[in-house]
Amino acid sequence: MTHIDLNQHGNPIRIEITRPDDWHLHLRDGAALQAVVGYTARQFARAIIMPNLKPPVTSVAAARAYRERILAALPEGSDFQPLMTLYLTDNTSPDEIRLAKQSGVVRAVKYYPAGATTNSDSGVTDLSKIHAVLAEMEAQDLPLLLHGEVTDPEIDIFDREKVFIDRHLAPLHERFPRLRMVLEHITTADAVAFVQSANDRIAATITPQHMLYNRNALLVGGMHPHYYCLPILKREQQRQAVLTAAISGNPKFFLGTDSAPHARSAKESACGCAGIFSAHAALELYTTAFAQAGALNKLEGFASHFGADFYGLPRNSGTVVLSQKVWQIPESLAFAKARSADETITDETLVPFLAGEQLAWKLTA
Repeated sequence: MTHIDLNQHGNPIRIEITRPDDWHLHLRDGAALQAVVGYTARQFARAIIMPNLKPPVTSVAAARAYRERILAALPEGSDFQPLMTLYLTDNTSPDEIRLAKQSGVVRAVKYYPAGATTNSDSGVTDLSKIHAVLAEMEAQDLPLLLHGEVTDPEIDIFDREKVFIDRHLAPLHERFPRLRMVLEHITTADAVAFVQSANDRIAATITPQHMLYNRNALLVGGMHPHYYCLPILKREQQRQAVLTAAISGNPKFFLGTDSAPHARSAKESACGCAGIFSAHAALELYTTAFAQAGALNKLEGFASHFGADFYGLPRNSGTVVLSQKVWQIPESLAFAKARSADETITDETLVPFLAGEQLAWKLTA
């Protein structure tokens, strides 16, 4: 149960909640995995791991192997548990879905529209091609995780989530009403309304950046690449709708950072990669958003209870403590080594979200 300590003026200065989970996380692989996994493991007990590697994780065997690499990369003594997913393609078979359900390792299947985001070229080209797979997922009660944007170049980038809901998600839910689905990283009032109106098989994750910032952060005063993610930051009225959903106490909305590390050179380039790395301060960022909204008493459900309940997993034991303490986010973090065309090897750095800025909440235990 949430415990909040107040100062003499009645303002919150410390909050203790059940240890949370991250229901949407990118860890990459190899040296990048080694560099970032510890940030998540120090805060979260479990995380749903995205499968968009190169090559993507499309089989149970590949998911098992990736899980072993994650466990091997954890800091000594960590009890963090990665929850694996399969990457859905036009060639995924119902047999693989049955194997996934039986594995005890794979907890969900991820849908990317082909070309929608980083390493998504192998994604589904047409949902009608995978109806047999979706029917098997519904029968096996294996959740479908959705990157909910269309990739039609004629659709404005700020409208792609709404069009996906109208064109694909609503008909999909009607055809497979018992298929458990998570609309990930929602950014619009349209997504909030759809999730609220759907049955209890539909839920959504919300990132810290979409709770805290609108598109001005990305575009005003120049292009700020470390605020660039997909789905893209939206108007202020859309941010307010997403924030309101997060703090509402509605169990259909829960924490998913979508933390996605890219080297500085890949972000600060002529064609910068989409993705925000927030794992270094994920809980502090969410706590900041809930505190600013005067809703700290709603943080535990969002961060620690609702996701586990939706996935049919036990809630975690143990707690974490966040305290009011001003601290500065580092300007950069160690990441991985890069090899150039002439075989020169250089140390790459990772620019964390809000690099160099101060936060007023700190994970202290």
